[in-house]
This record gives sequence, C-alpha cells and structure tokens, in this order.
Amino acid sequence: MRDWILHLDLDQFIAAVELQRHPELRGRPVVVGGDGDPTRPRTVAATATYEAREHGVHSGTPLRTALRRCPDAVFLPSDPPAYDAASARVMATLRDFPVDVEVWGWDEAFIGARTDRPETLATAIQRAVRDRTGLDCSIGIGDNKHQAKLASNLAKPAGVHRLTSDNWAHVMNDRPTDALWGIGARTSAKLAELGLRTVAQLAAADPRDLAARFGPTNGPWLRYLALGKGETEVVTTPWIPRGHSRETTFTHDLTEAADITAAVAGLAEQVAADTADAGRLATRVTVKVRFTPFLTRTRQTTLPAATADPATLTHAALTALGRFDLTRPVRLLGVAVAYDMPDQTRTARS
Repeated sequence: MRDWILHLDLDQFIAAVELQRHPELRGRPVVVGGDGDPTRPRTVAATATYEAREHGVHSGTPLRTALRRCPDAVFLPSDPPAYDAASARVMATLRDFPVDVEVWGWDEAFIGARTDRPETLATAIQRAVRDRTGLDCSIGIGDNKHQAKLASNLAKPAGVHRLTSDNWAHVMNDRPTDALWGIGARTSAKLAELGLRTVAQLAAADPRDLAARFGPTNGPWLRYLALGKGETEVVTTPWIPRGHSRETTFTHDLTEAADITAAVAGLAEQVAADTADAGRLATRVTVKVRFTPFLTRTRQTTLPAATADPATLTHAALTALGRFDLTRPVRLLGVAVAYDMPDQTRTARS
C-alpha cells in the first residue's frame, strides 16, 4: 500500500453534457459557445466534439472561424447552470470513494488515494462516474499532481495511464518542453533560444543559466518540471473562489471615453452584486482593456479595506481605468475583484 495522486479529466465535458440532452447529435460535429449563433462577431467556442476538432475547431476558436472550418457543424449555446449540475454529480460520485478529492473546475479533479492497485481504483471510479452521470472520463496516475495531470492527457479518451518517476524519462524525455504542465508556447520558444527543445535537455540544463534567463524562482522551477517533480498536496476543503470577474466584448469598438467609462462602471456594479451575493468582501479591483486588434493591458487598485460596497468598487475600477491611455479603439473591457481569502486546510501526500 502506498499513496498515489490521480487526476480525473472529463472527456469533452461541455459537449458531452449537451449530447446527453441532444442524443440525436451524437457522431456529428458540435460546437458550444456564446448564444449558439456562429455569425455573431467576437464570440468563441467553449468546447467542441471530437468530430469538430478534426476540422480544427477547439476551445477558444472564434465561432465565425469554426463555421468556416466546419460548415456542417451544429452550434449550441452555452448553459453554465447545466454544467454546474453535471459537475456536482461527478464530484459527489468521487467523494463516495475512500479518497481525498480536490476539485479543479467543472471537468477535472485531483484524487489522493492509498492503494496497492491504482489502476483498479481508477477503473472503478470511471465505471461509477459513467453509471451515475453518463459521462466518460480519463484518469492519470502519478507520484505527484504534475505527473498525474500529464498522464490523464495521455489516457484520452476514456482511458487510464500511469506516469511516475519510474517511467518519466522513457515517456517524456523526447517530448517538446511545452508538453510539460505549466510551460506554454512562449516559454518554450524562449527555452529553444537557449538550445533547450526537449524535456531531457531542460532537465539537464544548468539551474544558474535558467535563473539568469527566467528569474531566480521561475528558472529552476522549469527544470523541476522537466525532472517530473510536482506538488503532492490534495486540498480537502471545498474549493473557494478567489475572486469574480465580468467582461464584455463589443460588437463595435468603443472610441469615446464616456462610453468606455460607462461600460466599466456597469461591469463594476455587476461584480459588486456578485460579491455581495457570494457573501464575500473584495480587497483589490482589476480592470482589463483589450485594444484593437488584440493588445491587452490590466491596471489594478488595492482597496484600503475589504468591502462589497458598489460605490467603492466602482470608484476603484474607474481609478484603475484612469491609468490607461485610451487613445485606441477598445474591443473588450473587464472588471475583476480579488476576495479576502480564508485559510484552507491541506492533506499532504508523499
């Protein structure tokens, strides 16, 4: 018996929930996003079925682009309450097992378990999720969260895969650095400039060279990932949101300062209402502005005291907005608040 970290990832979750409600669409390319109108500008796909992905449609693909790439696709509107309910049923199923569960959003969770047969446990979890919710999931098994997260991706669709320190080098060494969880395309490109293109090359890199290029904390951390290391803690308390945000992409760019100010004020009032409804207090307000075509900048204001007062939050948002140079057309505005966070307990697993 030993401790394991499992990562459960629900396969094409949003699309799968929609297919349960529309079984006649099974086997067809389906794209979910916005209000379901693919001709509406500046709306993107929340997800797509595997059949749509074969045509190059993925999460984040503009719906107009999705329509061009896959004109035969069926477009459906997003329905977050339905996804909340489906996710809750899955997580309740996991908690029926003698394991620790850390929820990471609608469609994924880390599971801490003590067992001598992790594959057997993973298969039992898959079966229970399927029987109770009708949803398929992939499960990765690892010594830590990093390994388990990568393993679940290797298990797709609806499989089980083990990735541990024992087989890490065999599975990962020849893969590009952006195959690691936490390394994106930009960081991978910067690593390539140093001649570090594979996981093995990054693992063998001098930490001092990485620190010089990426900073004293981030540099060595990149090598840490390449060595297959990762967190082994599972949060056993319910997930608590760290903040809330609202944003709007405009059909036509905003060019007048008064219109921009009014839009930010309106978003701030919505976020204030969300904060009050959640029974929380905000400590910081952030405003996001996306200029045409895609330049995005943020400014923030730290509040003197935690509050949910709409007037205070709106004033803070407008103060942050005042630090932007609004000489270019604006295509997106967002307002976010960070909450005053209580302590969360953790269960350590080695």
